[in-house]
Amino acid sequence: MDFNRCSYSALLVVILGFVFPAMMVSAIGINYGQIANNLPSPEDVVPLVRSIGATKLKLYDADARVLKSFANTGVEFIVCIGNQDLGMMRDAAKALAWVKTNVEAYLPATNITSITVGNEVLTLNDTSFNNNLLPAMISVHAALVSLNLDKKGQRYDGTRVIRAGDVILDFHVKTGSPFLINAYPYFAYKANPKKIPIDFVLFQPNSGIVDPVSNLHYDNMLFGQIDAVHSALASLGYKKVAVQISETGWPSKGDEDEVGATPENANKYIGNLMKLIAQRKGTPLRPNHDLNVYVFALFNENLKPGPTSERNYGLFKPDGTLAYPLRHTGNNVVHSNSSTSAPAPVPLETNSTSPGYLPASFNTGEFRSFLCLTCADFDVNTAHITANADLLS
Repeated sequence: MDFNRCSYSALLVVILGFVFPAMMVSAIGINYGQIANNLPSPEDVVPLVRSIGATKLKLYDADARVLKSFANTGVEFIVCIGNQDLGMMRDAAKALAWVKTNVEAYLPATNITSITVGNEVLTLNDTSFNNNLLPAMISVHAALVSLNLDKKGQRYDGTRVIRAGDVILDFHVKTGSPFLINAYPYFAYKANPKKIPIDFVLFQPNSGIVDPVSNLHYDNMLFGQIDAVHSALASLGYKKVAVQISETGWPSKGDEDEVGATPENANKYIGNLMKLIAQRKGTPLRPNHDLNVYVFALFNENLKPGPTSERNYGLFKPDGTLAYPLRHTGNNVVHSNSSTSAPAPVPLETNSTSPGYLPASFNTGEFRSFLCLTCADFDVNTAHITANADLLS
């Protein structure tokens, strides 16, 4: 989540069908982190997850307690190979052993659907992680194929000699996998609250902006961030690679200099996002593509380092009570591709250099300053692998 954040050792992402009583959003996920010493046991999390209509969970490891606790619940899981194990995963035999122990052993009782390989690898400036990422992806994918956990049954040898990011994107194309990013409009607003309208980052009614290159209208920053990645990928020749959001959220509490970190804003961001996703509309650049979004996070985590906000992204407190009210936000949400009663959109500034502000064109990929690209992600059944390739720099 934080641009320089190290990988988590024991995180879980809950993919919800969501809290609103009359609204179930199947494409929404919620990260369930465990960097804390006061969280409920996995056994106690099961009814909590059920109470909010959650149907999918994403782990940042392969926590046996969690996988066993959720057996026969129907909840879908993503498990993770940590950055510290990437070197080991270069070895095909060790990758196979890992998949057998941490995936195959729990099937079919626990519905494990994907494996993530590493976390925010290419944002850590650690060459050992970078060099091990693609070989680890290849080995894990081969293990899935050998165990018949991959429907496509395709192998990838990585022999094309080009830039590292392109090699990883080639891997996506070959395996039909999505590209995951962490997108946080909050960081942009925090960096320049006087320049960025709060309504634009909270999905509230606003005039929006017009991208001068595509002439598309954007009424929220998150969609601009997503389409910046779409455009950057297309410019590299990878237009068909799908983009998914592995993390996005808003803190309910922060330090004095963390402008906007309030329960009210967190409720607006999450509530409006849920309503927007429920409408099953894509971004202006990909209007017919459903969004697949994971909200950060399920719990506040008291042992996370960094500013106060880092410990206050949760929907819930460790005791299971809500960190802030989660409620339907009525008509506050703005439809990205529909008309509203808000003022007419204004052109995007073309010479902005303010930190965190909107760039001259979404199509340049300059929204990268608000993004944190994530890990390699395998879909166990369909060979989906999502790489942590920083292709926008």
